[in-house]
Amino acid sequence: MQQTPTVSQPPRHTGGRMPPAFRYPAFRAYWLGLLCAVTGFQMFRVAQSWLVYELTGSPLYLGYALAANAIPGIFFNLVGGVFADRMDKRVLILCTQGGTGLLILALALLTITGVVEVWHILVIAFLTGAVEAFDNPARQAFFPHLIERSVMTSAVALNSSIWQGTRIVGPAIAGFLIDLVNTGTALFVSAAGFFVMAVVMLFLSVPPIPQGAPANPARAMWEGMTFIGRNVIFAFLIGMTFFNSFFGMAYVLLMPVFAVDVLEVGARGQGFLLGIGGVGSLLTTIWLGARGGFQRRGLAIVGGAITFGLGVIAFGVTSHFLGWYALALALMVVVGCSNSIYMISIQSSLQMLVPDNVRGRVMGFYSMTWSIMPLGGLQAGALASVSWIGAPFAVAIGGAAVVLFALATGTFNGRIRDLGGVARSDG
Repeated sequence: MQQTPTVSQPPRHTGGRMPPAFRYPAFRAYWLGLLCAVTGFQMFRVAQSWLVYELTGSPLYLGYALAANAIPGIFFNLVGGVFADRMDKRVLILCTQGGTGLLILALALLTITGVVEVWHILVIAFLTGAVEAFDNPARQAFFPHLIERSVMTSAVALNSSIWQGTRIVGPAIAGFLIDLVNTGTALFVSAAGFFVMAVVMLFLSVPPIPQGAPANPARAMWEGMTFIGRNVIFAFLIGMTFFNSFFGMAYVLLMPVFAVDVLEVGARGQGFLLGIGGVGSLLTTIWLGARGGFQRRGLAIVGGAITFGLGVIAFGVTSHFLGWYALALALMVVVGCSNSIYMISIQSSLQMLVPDNVRGRVMGFYSMTWSIMPLGGLQAGALASVSWIGAPFAVAIGGAAVVLFALATGTFNGRIRDLGGVARSDG
């Protein structure tokens, strides 16, 4: 399969202890810009929710705001992947980051001037979600051109560490600004993060990147779907991500039920459950970023997915029958660590194997599987509402689905089990 364009080797004096991907100056600049943008994104989510509740006092409207942001990703990520393959990726990211910054800046001005209404927030949430659907595939298709293939896992892990870390830092900064100053100020700072990323992309120098999508968007999307469908490895990697988002991660959305009704630890206990899982995930991600990945990628994906699924099953079942909070915390560490291992291995394998001319469309499908996570929460909530199932077994069913898919596909296909060898031979 087609490789990413050759990137100049990193300077020798960067030091052996630096994570492999950080030895490339262009990737370091991109990573710092992404850190600012994602921090801004996490702040925007918090400020947006606070503003909605401040205006309406309604939990239902909080759900409307989240849905308005998530729905465009489900429908537009595939189109965004086509644009990523047809356009200059650097320019596309510059436009999407700048556009998101302008939308949040508009909301900040409406808030500061005291004229904001809830429909303003819902419209801006929808528009930012639509822009993100073009931004995500472009970013996923862009950063592999800043590094050599040999450090792909390090780059994927370092990018993932931003999302893991800012889930803790971003909301804390937003909450501090809302409490100390006002919501409008938090939104201004959020918008600034996106503008920083846009400036980084404006001045970032990258090698020529091929553009391979046909002019007809429908044909381009069909080409991307058939490419994934006829290649068992890509179908497995995308399918594994779907099962993770739709079934496996449902425990996050049902965690309030566990905190209040099952384990009876309240909001603070819920924070510790999600927080300790996030810490485990972040530490694993940082370790992978410094290490550079696994030789046996197939085993890491299948084994990590099975461990994750079993951890989710154990969390649901033991919480129901034993109600031990300490055990639930320990299982959340296992779930967080194993999820990072197999999801980072999936993304780095995709990036190493996908040809450049369909990279945007493949990563558009990959991004779409994350956008459906709220629908996974919906199916888990529907199961949990059945009296003889309940939240613990709804979560356990999701974990079992991940385990079964990993076993069914990984056990019977040698190319998946030898994914590391496939990546090396195709490289």
